[in-house]
Amino acid sequence: MSQRYGSKKIAAVAIQMALTESREEEKKLKDEYQQMGIKTAAVDYGGEFITAVKKIVERAVVAAKREGVIKETHADEGAVAGATREALSQIMPKAIGLNVGGKIGISRQHDHISVAVYFGIGLLHLDEVAIGLGHRAAS
Repeated sequence: MSQRYGSKKIAAVAIQMALTESREEEKKLKDEYQQMGIKTAAVDYGGEFITAVKKIVERAVVAAKREGVIKETHADEGAVAGATREALSQIMPKAIGLNVGGKIGISRQHDHISVAVYFGIGLLHLDEVAIGLGHRAAS
């Protein structure tokens, strides 16, 4: 039986998933967290920030469903979408009008769902980096 973790641990897991640099590292972490009773997903994204917001939210919801982090219910999808929008709102001041590229990490245990976005922001090689984090409770 797995230990029950709180929102702080689940948020840290989402950040770690967003920081993975390869599919292999992502899979290894996913397997480790699964043993702890924590479901995870991660998905890459890149594009112009303003036009990408809708697609980023959609990709987070689809990845969470595909990986079994959430069920296909209105409440679960809304929790992931809301947490993703919260995370994006935290990096918006740096990203508005620029390109972003990076990864979205999602984690869940019981009623805690966290979404972390880790993006390089900017033009060419003059990137800024930012992490946004959102959390929601779901049934």
